[in-house]
Amino acid sequence: MRYTYINNVEQGERLGRHIFASDGRVLLQEGVQLTVGLISRLRHMGVEALYIKDDRLKDVKIEEVVSETVKRSTIETLKESFHFIQKGKTLDVQKVQKSIKSIIDEVLDSQFTLLSLTDIRTEDNDLFVHSVNVCIISTIIGVKLKLDRLKLQELATGALLHDLGKIVPDEENPELPVYNDHTWKGFNVLRKNKEISTLSAHIALTHHEHVNGSGMPRQLEDDNIHLLSKIVAVANAFDRLVAPVDRAKALFPYEACEHIMALTNTHFSHDVVWHFLRSIAFYPTGSQVKLSTGATGIVVGQHYGLPQRPIIRTFQMTRTGSTDYEVNHVDLANEMTIFIKDMVI
Repeated sequence: MRYTYINNVEQGERLGRHIFASDGRVLLQEGVQLTVGLISRLRHMGVEALYIKDDRLKDVKIEEVVSETVKRSTIETLKESFHFIQKGKTLDVQKVQKSIKSIIDEVLDSQFTLLSLTDIRTEDNDLFVHSVNVCIISTIIGVKLKLDRLKLQELATGALLHDLGKIVPDEENPELPVYNDHTWKGFNVLRKNKEISTLSAHIALTHHEHVNGSGMPRQLEDDNIHLLSKIVAVANAFDRLVAPVDRAKALFPYEACEHIMALTNTHFSHDVVWHFLRSIAFYPTGSQVKLSTGATGIVVGQHYGLPQRPIIRTFQMTRTGSTDYEVNHVDLANEMTIFIKDMVI
């Protein structure tokens, strides 16, 4: 499979991965042949990029830190949970914790796999995919920081529900408008639930705080921000950099990583960022890149511990006008004089 912008998709190509609705239903099946009508429909749904089947890459396996099955189930649980909150009902914490347990288990089983965030998002599922991604990234960082199981559970719970306040109605209190910020609204819902720890609730409140005191809602400084909130702050920022609400402002993963590095020790904890950068694929498998040699290729493999030096498969026509091409592999872990100039999805 290759990962590409929808504007580059041609009629007749086949979808490489399912596209899900916000309730976990499959909107479009993997393998379906894309027509002009389907491509137009996907654009209308807000899909910016997707996986396409590519015969040149049949042998390439995209390793998942968390399986599609668990992601889909968690999205379904999250939508149901948010619906309960909007109706003024109590959160089904046991169902949420079941999803969180599955995420933690799978992260622990695949902790030597780099995370590639190339989920197919729509306007309908964006908040849920974002919440699940933040939960997964946070859990990966937590494992790297050697948090115990209880702390991982508190971290993952707060991360999964960090944007809960965005679906909570505003309080009609003109004297306290600050409490209508989504951080306060999420915190106030979670802290009232005895099955959710105070620490998990505080993640919802403080995931936009910065270590230099310039964050919100309380302008807390480094020592007053809990480690778990610092973790979610990085995870949240990264996912929103690669998939912002305004898709025109989206950054490539390597650009988002550079942005976060630039804000280390001002917005983000150095220790957290250090572990984060060793967990994320700067150039996700399936993405197309341009090398310093001038060659263009597709990322087909990753090196754990060297996220900036993946394995690239290049295709060069044997002669002008020919359909035959020569296949080469460039392992950037061994080719130290070659580097990636850009992603060209």
